[in-house]
Amino acid sequence: MKINSTSFLTFLRQGALIGLLFFAMSAAYGQKVKKPNILLILVDDLKPNLGAYGDPHAISPNIDALSKSGMRFDQAYSNQAVCVSSRYNLILGSRSTSTGLYDFGKEFRDVIPDAVTMPQYFRAAGYHAESMGKVFHIGHGNTNDKESWSIPHWKEKVIEYLDPASTNGQLTREEAFFENTRMYIKDTPPNHELPRGAAWESPDVTDEAYADGRVARHAIDRLRDLSKDQDQPFFMAVGFARPHLPFSVPKKYWDMYDPEKLPLAEFEDYPEDAPDFAVKSGGEVNQFFPIPNHQSIYEKDLQRKLVHGYYASLTYMDAQVGKVLAELERLNLDENTIVVLWGDHGWHLGDHGMWTKHTNYEQANRIPIIFRAPGVTSSGSSTRQFAESVDIFPTLAALAGLERPTGPQPIDGINLVPTLNDGRHLLKDHAYHAFIRGGYLGEAIRTDRYRMVRWTHTQDKDKEVVYELYDFEDNPLEVKNIAKDRPEIVEELEAKLAKYPKAQGLP
Repeated sequence: MKINSTSFLTFLRQGALIGLLFFAMSAAYGQKVKKPNILLILVDDLKPNLGAYGDPHAISPNIDALSKSGMRFDQAYSNQAVCVSSRYNLILGSRSTSTGLYDFGKEFRDVIPDAVTMPQYFRAAGYHAESMGKVFHIGHGNTNDKESWSIPHWKEKVIEYLDPASTNGQLTREEAFFENTRMYIKDTPPNHELPRGAAWESPDVTDEAYADGRVARHAIDRLRDLSKDQDQPFFMAVGFARPHLPFSVPKKYWDMYDPEKLPLAEFEDYPEDAPDFAVKSGGEVNQFFPIPNHQSIYEKDLQRKLVHGYYASLTYMDAQVGKVLAELERLNLDENTIVVLWGDHGWHLGDHGMWTKHTNYEQANRIPIIFRAPGVTSSGSSTRQFAESVDIFPTLAALAGLERPTGPQPIDGINLVPTLNDGRHLLKDHAYHAFIRGGYLGEAIRTDRYRMVRWTHTQDKDKEVVYELYDFEDNPLEVKNIAKDRPEIVEELEAKLAKYPKAQGLP
């Protein structure tokens, strides 16, 4: 699929016009209008297991403090629970079903050559744009987008080991994927001729021994440099890899938790009456040892170790976020900088016997989104407004005083500024997300009470359309699919789904 595009030159002219409007406002009021800076913090595999979201076990003081200084979205969702697509959703403002970008190995510019990304849009409006860490998904056949940035992207590792026992001195499967060094051997599964790396390690090292610590250090260095010219607004995207597997973080973060006090999943079975293709066993987690390859429910000790690793990794990442935010404040940049923290998708922690993401269930799709916009958000505010990843692009444009982006890619998100002004101001009553499993496209509508998923075969239109329906008032753990019991609710939610454009680029 190739989407017809408008001229990027026209877009640049629009950006120049915006600049002229700022200039005219400055002249009219006899002073210079200062554009707000933007600090976008992206976190890999971060579900809302944070103190700010009510998790009593999480040690996340820095993200909690950010939430207390801005607005927390309590019903925020990814548009697709996989790294590469969720980041395209964010940076393009387009759902996967609008672009056909559902999986690894397809570059967005192969589909939409003239797409204008979020950082490109701000560059055209006079911003300096740069990125570091995991922003675009680099790996699994995907690369960075150099057109998005004013200076080259500062890349760091996602898969990293310090303990020789974690790799036995060999290139591991996930390292090969993320370095794009070795992908497929004829007639074998991807990278399966390579050894698995460890699922966790905990050496007694400094924060900067691992990538997220180095990303934080680089962000601090760049903020110091950018602060020297406060007439030049910046758009800075800072991407942290943890709590993505492997749970490789310094020992001190593991030591902050008593693993015996961490919660294990309450419900480990597949949802009753769920279609077989909607659930998963293994997957990404099987790329690491000592995970058993052919076992759905793990022994409790292994479950506890994985949960411990997730929380330790979350706290390590939180410490790095805190360093960046502290420097922003020390440089007196915080009063004119919009800060957004975003998790790219959720993560199964043993619920339904599942781990990682790649499903249409709640734990894989619910995410944290926190906005701090000086002069707009109130400290310590929260909202029940549904928010999606695609909403961040048009919202940041509006906060910066810019026109709504127009693409040429479809801009699916809404402007959340009315809600940022008043969390009681609700703009939509549901979220939309999608995922392809077993040859079926699952499109989901999540309301306050229900999630309905419509599964349509991507190739054979004669195959029966299958539905899932979960009632979060009576059934918060998604224990039973009640689609056949409540056809009137399915019909009501399908009417909402029918208003969305037909999915594009299906495999």
